[in-house]
Amino acid sequence: MEVVIANESHIKYATIICKTIEDAAQVRGTGIAKRKPEYIATKMENGNAVIALDNGKFAGFCYIEKWGHGKFVANSGLIVHPDYRNIGLAKKIKEVVFKHSRTKFPDAKVFSITTGLAVMKLNSDLGYKPVTFSELTDDQSFWDGCQTCRNFDVLTRTDRKMCLCTGMLFDPKNNNKEATKEVKENVFKRLKNIKQNLFLKKDKK
Repeated sequence: MEVVIANESHIKYATIICKTIEDAAQVRGTGIAKRKPEYIATKMENGNAVIALDNGKFAGFCYIEKWGHGKFVANSGLIVHPDYRNIGLAKKIKEVVFKHSRTKFPDAKVFSITTGLAVMKLNSDLGYKPVTFSELTDDQSFWDGCQTCRNFDVLTRTDRKMCLCTGMLFDPKNNNKEATKEVKENVFKRLKNIKQNLFLKKDKK
């Protein structure tokens, strides 16, 4: 298994990447923004993506997006093919794309919005902290990308202040030292409780 910075030679995987993301969104019943193969191909051409391959077979993917004139970057579209889940691949991909983001955009704040507890845990381990949406990019193009998410109505009803996703942020100015294990665990517990409460409220409606 190899996890590498994607390039033009990997464009042939763009279609299966988009299909895997779409299938995952339907199974989870939660928000994963849809992307077209052309969009994924552009990320590969620009060196703003990471792909995992198993002897040439697609296994996982994640890409980098730049917002607010480079003040923010996001590691988006993290996906692992069903054949390669539960073996720690998502963590490896996340670590590689995060390191690549920090190298390519060293002064940018790295942020994430997700409904997945596993992704929240990975983010927490990398030094992300939970934040309000107001602390994330105000770039309208980013939020327009949420329109393909099934929970977009929640975002609009709250004037973009909250949604089922949790906002998380890595600020290079405030993360010179790794968070202690205790802090990481407390953050994850807090996020887990928030998410469980949100989904319970949603189910009752």
